[in-house]
Amino acid sequence: MDARKTVMITETIEADGFGKACGPIVRVAALAVVRNPFAGKFVDDLSELFDLGGRLGERLMGDAVGLLGGDPVSYGKAAIVGVDGELEHGGAMIHPKLGKPMRAAVGGGAALIPSNAKIAGVGAAIDLPLGHKEEAWSFDHFDTMTVMVADAPRPDEIVLCMAVADGGRPHPRVGSGPITD
Repeated sequence: MDARKTVMITETIEADGFGKACGPIVRVAALAVVRNPFAGKFVDDLSELFDLGGRLGERLMGDAVGLLGGDPVSYGKAAIVGVDGELEHGGAMIHPKLGKPMRAAVGGGAALIPSNAKIAGVGAAIDLPLGHKEEAWSFDHFDTMTVMVADAPRPDEIVLCMAVADGGRPHPRVGSGPITD
């Protein structure tokens, strides 16, 4: 596999932004820095990136869920593509084959896995979206986890990001009422 490095980030939230305590909410992100075989060139067939995303999901999602400590409730995925790549390279990593190993690791996942991709330089952060794994309209679980790798992506790399959480936001009050907008 073309992984230069993998990074696991564990975040435990014990209070909201005002300091009001909440039950611990744990989020874990698994990131892999990989060489982009299509950096600097346009190709129609991106299936090599489809397969790479799937293999990385199989390799890292189980570890992320294991670090969570509790049952996974929310999940999300993202990609940061180095500047010699294109946005479609990030989409190829996170869409066609990454979902299956993510759903297997969380034990379900009927809801669409929220995602984000962007082109950026070394050290760029990305807001990795999170959503409930079964209830797509659980507004209390719409959240983000901001992640980055200090020395990535280099121009010819992609940072693949996956996350799981054992809860939604601290003190949620939005609910999942009728959708009117």
